[in-house]
Amino acid sequence: MDPFEGEAAVPIEYEPRSVKDVLVEMKDTAELLIDLSYSAVLHRNENLAREVLRLEERMDVLELQARMSLMLAVRNPDDAEQLAPVLGIVTAAGDISDAAGDIAKIVLEEVGLPEAMRAALPEATETLVRGVVASDSEYAGRTLVDIDLESVTGVRVIALRRGDEWLLNPGPETQIERDDVALLRGPEPAVDGVYETLTGEPYESPVIDAPDIEDLERAVDTIVHMKNLSELAVDLAYSSVLFDSEGLAEEVRNLEVEVDAMESRFEAWTLRAAADADDPVVLRGLIQLGSSTEVISDAAVDISEGVLRDLEVHPVVQMAVEESDEIITRVVVEPGSTLDGATVVGGVPDTESTMSIIAIRRPEEGWLLVGDADTELEAGDVLISKGTRTAAEAFDDLSQEQERSP
Repeated sequence: MDPFEGEAAVPIEYEPRSVKDVLVEMKDTAELLIDLSYSAVLHRNENLAREVLRLEERMDVLELQARMSLMLAVRNPDDAEQLAPVLGIVTAAGDISDAAGDIAKIVLEEVGLPEAMRAALPEATETLVRGVVASDSEYAGRTLVDIDLESVTGVRVIALRRGDEWLLNPGPETQIERDDVALLRGPEPAVDGVYETLTGEPYESPVIDAPDIEDLERAVDTIVHMKNLSELAVDLAYSSVLFDSEGLAEEVRNLEVEVDAMESRFEAWTLRAAADADDPVVLRGLIQLGSSTEVISDAAVDISEGVLRDLEVHPVVQMAVEESDEIITRVVVEPGSTLDGATVVGGVPDTESTMSIIAIRRPEEGWLLVGDADTELEAGDVLISKGTRTAAEAFDDLSQEQERSP
């Protein structure tokens, strides 16, 4: 049953809003949808799943607004040619939203999930919770920089919902208001205290059952990895368009191949586990999860399709690039370069660079998400990094083989 069944659909009218602004919001919304939907499944959290469906409704509105703006922008065949890839981005974002909604419905419609999934989560996995700000909360009426929540507790506010309005990627000056729906992420021991201060109610950790299916830990590890790779693929896909980077678009394809292979292995594991399970129906949701994951990775490729086909970037995308303070880059570590052998701790290499490495593709091993573990860079590593334009140019120099003194 649809949790919002019976609610009247809100009429959508054209609003004079730039395509650029809509695209940026669609990107942020898509990334949050992936995070929330997988977290709802991993933590078997119905409240998070309902927020996914609300956010999916917001994406539907954004998709229609973008289509209206694109139709009004086409004045001649050249415009149509340049805007066609942008329309593809809009469609792909809708596909991601629909897939995230399907993942959330695994929880809401009780499609079937092992009871002990949360017990099988890796210990390092952060908790994501939803809480409503109490009228007498000490956080109400204060900005995030004033509360300094992340520095003090390690807990982050990743999004706020104020009625039907979503505040994505809240910044230091974002103010928390009473009755806001806050999405918090952080270590569970710290989340407990923050949740109680925010809502006025104690945080009730879900009861964790012992795993009743053999090798469930490995299956959950795979789900967490598919979630992280899907988020990375969507991030790189949008970045490939914004920065007209064929290298990043190629990495989206590489990620899609990796996710497809993982989804195939995951589905095979689910079928084998079903043969030994007392009630195979409890695994039905895992099949739906795998299928939705594949839709998300395919949509990421669709977003970057225009770059791979070498289609000219439309001015609305170029404007977004010009306003971006931060860029994502792809470099290959050459043998004998400064980066060859450098240690990476928390995404930061021990070199004179302010770039942050978010992922590494090691040709013989696949993808390593740097947030998962510290590592040492090797020649041949493909680095996906984030930072300023100036820092990116210097970082590229560090990846090149150093000239030897005569």
